[in-house]
Amino acid sequence: MSTRQLAAPVRPLLDGGDIPLLGLGTWPLADAEALAAVASALRAGYRLIDTAARYENETGVGRAIAAAGVPRAEVFVTTKLRGAQHGYDRTIQGLDESLARLGVDYVDLYLIHWPLPGVGLFVDSWRALVDLRAAGKVRSIGVSNFTARHIEALVEATGVLPAVNQIELHPDFAQPEARAWHDAHGIVTEAWSPLGAHTDLLSHPAIAAIAASHGRTPAQIVLRWHVQIGAVPIPKSADPERMRENLAVFDFELGADDMAALHGIDRGNRIGADPDTNVEL
Repeated sequence: MSTRQLAAPVRPLLDGGDIPLLGLGTWPLADAEALAAVASALRAGYRLIDTAARYENETGVGRAIAAAGVPRAEVFVTTKLRGAQHGYDRTIQGLDESLARLGVDYVDLYLIHWPLPGVGLFVDSWRALVDLRAAGKVRSIGVSNFTARHIEALVEATGVLPAVNQIELHPDFAQPEARAWHDAHGIVTEAWSPLGAHTDLLSHPAIAAIAASHGRTPAQIVLRWHVQIGAVPIPKSADPERMRENLAVFDFELGADDMAALHGIDRGNRIGADPDTNVEL
């Protein structure tokens, strides 16, 4: 299958540009692992690569992008501000450091990684992101792990909505209220841990049955569920064959009964931290 056939479609962002509908996550790959994984992903047709300062693999990600032979304008690069650099000036510094590690002069999407309400500086960081976008160092700006209440604080202070909110999302933690709120405000929901990492999600009987009926893998069924609910999943894989499988979800469709069965899996089982209480910097 050719790279052109595998590449994901795109959707527009509210502040301009287009985001691919599926990308590669890189947590928790180290630099050398990220270099190899991103190189394989770009060869397979991926055009959305997600990293973060806190992952400590931006150097490897950047080297893979530089060596891939894919025009920079065709690769949608996302990175994130770490919690230890919240605040206006430190956010500016944080992006400059990320750009240097990535070896690029702009990123396509810059996110505040966590709101850290106990620190109380995420609005100041958002003001910096707004200015960084105006300066051309980032093309689009967004947040990660923010609730509606956190986003409302950003808008009240600046009048600027995030283009993206990247949240934990999978069939066992489907977050319908958050997704509906995003949709109502034109915010793209991006899904981290879309396959329910470190859980038994992919062996769920309903997913196995749907996979068998479509001749697909359980992971492909779950990723197609994401696509059909309007989310952008970023599954992590270091295996080239798994990467190709994960990307090959745009040539089939789940029926209404399939979607109902997948929605029925949701038990509200969060894997990661609660945005209101997380203190990870």
